[in-house]
Amino acid sequence: MQRTIAIVDDDHAARDSLRFLLEVSGHTVEVFASAAESLGAEKRDLACLILDHHMPHTTGLQLVEQLHADGFNIPILLITGGPSSTLAARAETLGVALLEKPPNEDELMNFIYESLS
Repeated sequence: MQRTIAIVDDDHAARDSLRFLLEVSGHTVEVFASAAESLGAEKRDLACLILDHHMPHTTGLQLVEQLHADGFNIPILLITGGPSSTLAARAETLGVALLEKPPNEDELMNFIYESLS
């Protein structure tokens, strides 16, 4: 059974662009428009999570903290348009990979392949 890659991003265009890239590459993808929407979903078969940092109500790192508190631990890639040293340090502490928007396709795919292996 193929494992699913989840994308959490409030930006419809960014979400669809990532989904298209991954589906064309042969991956099964599930998308969520918010952290709250993703928290209510079944996570059993997820291989990894790609999420935006700057979202309304709950940031990407806040979502990571909630997932960890719930005992959910899979590879996570945080994508942000405004990386900072503070954000990078917090992501590293949480064990989260970080890429700047728009993500480099090779770096994104390397994250996916490492997550699936």
